[in-house]
Amino acid sequence: MTDSRYAAKPWVALLNDAQRAPITPADSLVHALRTAAAQTPDRAFLAYFDGRLTYREVDELSDSVAGHLAARGLERGERVAVLLQNSPHFVLAVLGAWKAGAVVVPVNPMYKSREVTHVLRDGEVAALICSDRAWESYLRETAADSSVRIVLTGCELDFQTRGDARVLTFERLPGAEDAEDLTAVARAGHKAPDDRDPGPSDIALISYTSGTSGTPKGATNTHCNIMYNAERQRTGLALPEAPVYFAMAPLFHITGMVAQFAACLNSSGLLVLAYRFEAGVVLDAFAEHRPHYTVGPSTAFMALAAHPDVSPEHFASFVNISSGGAPLPPALVEKFRAGFGPYIRNGYGLTECTAPCAAVPPGREAPVDPASGTLAVGVPGPETVVRIVDDLGQEVPFGEQGEIVVRGPQVVPGYWRRPDATAETFPDGELRTGDIGFMDAEGWLYVVDRKKDMINASGFKVWPREVEDVLYTHPAVREAAVVGVPDGYRGETVKAYISLRPGAEADPDALAAYCRERLAAYKYPRQVEVLPDLPKTASGKILRRELRSRANDG
Repeated sequence: MTDSRYAAKPWVALLNDAQRAPITPADSLVHALRTAAAQTPDRAFLAYFDGRLTYREVDELSDSVAGHLAARGLERGERVAVLLQNSPHFVLAVLGAWKAGAVVVPVNPMYKSREVTHVLRDGEVAALICSDRAWESYLRETAADSSVRIVLTGCELDFQTRGDARVLTFERLPGAEDAEDLTAVARAGHKAPDDRDPGPSDIALISYTSGTSGTPKGATNTHCNIMYNAERQRTGLALPEAPVYFAMAPLFHITGMVAQFAACLNSSGLLVLAYRFEAGVVLDAFAEHRPHYTVGPSTAFMALAAHPDVSPEHFASFVNISSGGAPLPPALVEKFRAGFGPYIRNGYGLTECTAPCAAVPPGREAPVDPASGTLAVGVPGPETVVRIVDDLGQEVPFGEQGEIVVRGPQVVPGYWRRPDATAETFPDGELRTGDIGFMDAEGWLYVVDRKKDMINASGFKVWPREVEDVLYTHPAVREAAVVGVPDGYRGETVKAYISLRPGAEADPDALAAYCRERLAAYKYPRQVEVLPDLPKTASGKILRRELRSRANDG
């Protein structure tokens, strides 16, 4: 790429000295934990409601999990599926599996039996660590038809006594005869096996994609991939020593795993866990723990802003707030800043690049493209090269749209046992993201939309993001999603689904007219449907595919 216009990395000029400086990441989070436990053993690492675990305790508890797994016959390189919410159990399970030399397969707790079956079979999973409720309700039967031979279950009421009924809505179950209790195993005092610590090039995670374009594939995130982004965050976010992170994104998602769990541990900070996202619980945790950093999807910030008890004081401790995983409308950024103070910094990444590959640097604000109204997602790091290419793979000039491709130390080596998909998505090690975007001459990256989400209305291209950004400027709109639906005359036409802010009212025809005043005639939604809430993934991304199905079924 010596003749590449992007090889000059114009974005580096937008970074400060700390962000440009070379880094030397630790070999893995196991090494980072052992270092922190040796240097600051009594510092709190995990806060879970009123419970606390220090670095020494987490090191010892995860050692015991590792020793137990090894004693049960788990071999180096075998796969351990972890299906848990944001609780200490998740952290102990992941660190214990890594100390046993295993590969972690994080699984969405919202998955149904069919989806879990695919992950267990495709990953040839040997051990499953899950909640006791999931095991009793459906995972026992699911795991029976797989390669799973070791099962640990946890009750996520452990490690705290507050029992917040807003999220901890379940009761403790009696112990299962065919599974062992994770908390008991962690407290049993087993020693971690010798000579199993992971190396930088070892696979840390098999992270299954959401399957929006076919059967989910497992991205093979290495320990080096994780530690690069964790170290770049430690050196580049300008957080105080021993920062407090609030885990708003689910830890099983690559954003939560890397930008919260890994980055916090790598910084010897405090990771605040609250089981799952519930706006009132989150705001209470902000008031109690005074976090310096969090990251979440735009939909989470919309929910926080709409809560009746929210105030600027809830956000007064934050040094940095990031958004990722779902499009961030410019109108939300400005409304949030005007109402509560913080500027939400946009970011961009994929499972295949181990969370972020571009972000808005501290001290800067993302520009808005005047032509499309799109908010920039940030700039790449100094070791990363982001290019924009056409359908033939040729670079397009700055400012022109094309597919975003990424090369850098955070890009995974490929997909788990899918050489065909690896060759297609990672030609010569470069990630073809499937996202359409452009880069300006300064190096700011803009994401327009997914290739597959483009709407073709009478031969005109309509990108849903542009229409959604207009809808978000309407004072009544809380959430918006735009899809293409079949149309006998135009081929496809634009349909918008929205949810309203609490107490707001809006007529669908009036919303369509609002867009018609601000968009070209072929872009505004001919149909608008108001729903109480829009369907979302566990990480907060609005599911356009479900809305398309709803429209087609209708």
